[in-house]
Amino acid sequence: MSLRQYEYALAIAEKGSVTAAAEMLRVAQPSVSQQIRGLERELGVQLFDRTPSGLVPTAVGRAFLREAEVAVSASRRARATARAGADELVGELVVAAQMGFGTRQMPGALGALRRRFPRLEVTVFEEPSSAELERLCHRGVLDLALMAACERTPADAHHLGDEEFVVVLGAGHRLLASGRVELRELAGEPWVRFDRDSALDGVLLAVLRDNDLAPTTAARVSQTATAVRWAAQGLGVTLVPASAVPEGYEHLVRPVCPVVPQPVIAVLRHGAGPAETALLELLRQEAWTEAAVSPAS
Repeated sequence: MSLRQYEYALAIAEKGSVTAAAEMLRVAQPSVSQQIRGLERELGVQLFDRTPSGLVPTAVGRAFLREAEVAVSASRRARATARAGADELVGELVVAAQMGFGTRQMPGALGALRRRFPRLEVTVFEEPSSAELERLCHRGVLDLALMAACERTPADAHHLGDEEFVVVLGAGHRLLASGRVELRELAGEPWVRFDRDSALDGVLLAVLRDNDLAPTTAARVSQTATAVRWAAQGLGVTLVPASAVPEGYEHLVRPVCPVVPQPVIAVLRHGAGPAETALLELLRQEAWTEAAVSPAS
């Protein structure tokens, strides 16, 4: 077995077909097919089922792919470390953030990182589920993750600051006249909520429960920016991290009382290399407590 075979299998699982995987990898389709057949023969198992919607990993295939993902990630990191010099760093850095965290701070830190190491390839994604984010950290897939809580040791987990949650109100809402909104004043308001398994919806439910508010749902969305825009149109109010408020909507945002804080923790993979260490230091330089809130007029 080879890492190239692992990469081909992961690409097929991601794209759902040999053709699309070959295009993504920029190799010939017959080469991908041949490598996967050879891998299945060597393993003695079938990794994919052919369905009307494409190639889908079998139960055994899913278990294999989880290990393959770890192996490929480790290989990329090893190559990056081996090639790292005093003034140059190449390779891949995989970063994930709990949805809504670091929306304002991450771009600046990543931009500075790329200027320092222009040959470094960085992949960033948001993960709505805190449980899935924790699982990816434990599997060693991520180089750095931003989350509200983790089970890591202090050597792997670094508290960057606290993210304050704010309420977004529709244009003309009666509470925009307040400098800070008492949560009990939101009784009877419909809410723009998030997907049921997301960490953001968990925060909202906890806030509503702690303040004896009924979770009347006007809509559910998957992205913080969508929640802000829909709330701005008067569909309902929503609660989001202050840094996740898109530019141009600050005048519709108010801090809440009692304050709803969430710690922002940067979790590094075990045995972190120079790229993730440099990114951590750049993230430390960002402001994590500044609320994107305009004063009441």
